[in-house]
Amino acid sequence: LSGLDPAQPYFQGTSIEVRLDKSDAEFVDIIHTDSAPTIPHLGFGISPAIGHLDFYPNGGKQMPGCGKNPVSQIVDLDGIWEGTRDFVACNHLRSYKYYSDSIIYPDGFLGYPCASYDIFETENCFPCPKEGCPNMGHFADKFKGKIKNDFLKLYLNTGEAKDFALWRYKVTVTLSGKRKVTGYVNIALYGSGGNTRQHQIIKGTLQPDNTYISFIDAEVNIGTVTKVKFLWNNKQLNPTFPKLGAATITVQTGAN
Repeated sequence: LSGLDPAQPYFQGTSIEVRLDKSDAEFVDIIHTDSAPTIPHLGFGISPAIGHLDFYPNGGKQMPGCGKNPVSQIVDLDGIWEGTRDFVACNHLRSYKYYSDSIIYPDGFLGYPCASYDIFETENCFPCPKEGCPNMGHFADKFKGKIKNDFLKLYLNTGEAKDFALWRYKVTVTLSGKRKVTGYVNIALYGSGGNTRQHQIIKGTLQPDNTYISFIDAEVNIGTVTKVKFLWNNKQLNPTFPKLGAATITVQTGAN
């Protein structure tokens, strides 16, 4: 039984006879996309973990791409009705869009077990544990026999628009050069399954011999890494033309 952002008003905080609960079926998975408090944030979705697996994409409160103004929503979606509806309840309706995309991407939407979304953004919840990570959406039930806890909170990031699936990589870069500079570093990943766009992984002071760690939520499952493109740029013009390179770059996939 899959709960697509189950309702918060009149249901949150009630007994399990009233609301959706993991006792309702042999396996219950939940996608939380609008779990901010109804007052004052107009969140429509229930916040607590209530299933065997509870997925909180993007933290479960504010979905990427839902902050657009109503005119842009209406123009770039299929017709005025869907644009208006998505503007009014964009976060809430993302749940079924993620679910339908999960059918197309059976290896996508990996949910990482974690105590909170803030911790998920650190190294503490990466990579997947030895039993693996469940896939949010249609293929969540593949994980049914691996659940050990009373409930499992899972976090992941999604894209702003269809296609929503992203694949998470940890990138570790050790810089080389003569002296520190101010600027930013971009990385693009190339692999047997496809290539990513450039992702910014460092911004600010770039110190040679320092090691920097960042996460890339890539729009493609790159498969086996074949190449990594490293680019850096000054924030301002520098007449001394400093040089900066990458001594090493390590790419780790979350799945395995």
